Amino acid sequence: MSAHPTKHPFHMVNPSPWPAMGAFSALVLAFGAIFYFHKTPILGMENLGIFKIVPGLFLVLMTMGLWWRDVIKESVVQRAHTPEAAHGLRLGMVLFITSEVMFFVAFFWAFFHNALGFSTVTHQWPPAGISVLDAWQIPFYNTVILLTSGITVTRAHLMVERGDNKTAAKWIFITAALGVLFLSLQVYEYVHASFKMTDGIYPSAFYLATGFHGFHVFVGTVFLFVCGFRAQANQFTPEKHIGFQAAAWYWHFVDVVWLFLFVWVYWLLGLPIRTF
Repeated sequence: MSAHPTKHPFHMVNPSPWPAMGAFSALVLAFGAIFYFHKTPILGMENLGIFKIVPGLFLVLMTMGLWWRDVIKESVVQRAHTPEAAHGLRLGMVLFITSEVMFFVAFFWAFFHNALGFSTVTHQWPPAGISVLDAWQIPFYNTVILLTSGITVTRAHLMVERGDNKTAAKWIFITAALGVLFLSLQVYEYVHASFKMTDGIYPSAFYLATGFHGFHVFVGTVFLFVCGFRAQANQFTPEKHIGFQAAAWYWHFVDVVWLFLFVWVYWLLGLPIRTF
């Protein structure tokens, strides 16, 4: 086979330890989360609290970093991402974002099921005793921040397509900084909220939907910082910048999800009080 290599435009990936490592890391993280949520007294870890998830989280982050390092190496050093391979990567990102849409549909469904009177348990929304957050304070400021970040990341994309990586890097870092500002305000909002996640269906649905969105903002922010450093290293060309293109798509997805959260969770269905 080595004497007659197959000539085709597709990228045949070399054997990699990262899929197996990723699965093992996710398993460790899942067990840590189970022990934390159920306060399981095992192996002397009953007093570790949330630190039970640290080993799994560290392994997941390490796997992601090393795996993505190899993908960047395949693109920049090995030049393995042919147009056909690039198309597959873009299609994979589209399918991933589609799966993320369905992920958030589950949380919106839980919220709507109770807020619109379909639940046989909830007869009032928001439930009695819940002091909802004012949509026109921190949530509104965060909406402005994310909409602005959508403009800045689009500007960065335009600079990449013009071949101006230096200017693109500046706009990418501005977008990432807006992501950090968003997260800071969301943490402040959580700290000062009058309800906890265990206070009923409204806090549970609220924190799951907004919290997972915040996690996606964190992931997107890290994604953008990496792309900013890659732009500074001139690793993007007008013809091929799949990594940044994926980051921009992901960031726009985060923007759209937040608009739904702001309109429905914070504003329209957060108004007190409706009885059924």
